[in-house]
Amino acid sequence: LADPPPPSWSGTGVDIRFVGEETSPDEAHGPGITYVVDPLDGTANFLHGYPWYAVSIAALVDGELVAGVVHNVATGDVFSAFHGGGARLNDRRIHVSSIDDPARALIGTGLPFKYHEHVEPYMRSLPRLLRSTAGIRRAGSASLDLCDVACGRFEAFWELRLSPWDVAAGMLIVREAGGLVTDLDGRDAEVALGPVVAGNPAMHEWLLDVLRDEGTTL
Repeated sequence: LADPPPPSWSGTGVDIRFVGEETSPDEAHGPGITYVVDPLDGTANFLHGYPWYAVSIAALVDGELVAGVVHNVATGDVFSAFHGGGARLNDRRIHVSSIDDPARALIGTGLPFKYHEHVEPYMRSLPRLLRSTAGIRRAGSASLDLCDVACGRFEAFWELRLSPWDVAAGMLIVREAGGLVTDLDGRDAEVALGPVVAGNPAMHEWLLDVLRDEGTTL
């Protein structure tokens, strides 16, 4: 069956649509205003009472990210950003970490628990990353992982397959905090299904090199 059309509203003469898990991700690149929404990122955490889950909302105009907000429901923290306006945690401006030594870096990740065909490429780089860094963390909410990069808790983050609603807001927040968000080839990541590598400029480059050297490809 084809994906159902996304809900939209054109009462103002401007195309407005919503993209989420039940709609087509390609609609994020359409004309007008698009809201990319994940009402619960970290569903398994929520169901098990593990206090790390969020609401993620991003706004795009003619396919370009212009605003994003991620609300950590468990802690009450709100991360936000708008294009050209920097990133914030609650009322405080945030910036990515300045750490450039892998031995001092804490790296976030997401495990390929849904896509078993990605387990082998994921595991290729993990031993080297474990030996080279201060630690690897898997918290279970990609939107919050990206926000942790933006505020300097993580130096970098990677996951091999994420959906637009998982990353749209977090991508903008990282970029407005001075970080980079790309695919495995180093191209700017788009609001689309695929891999994500994020980090401060130095650690992003290092992580990307490790993933390439170890053959972590899709």
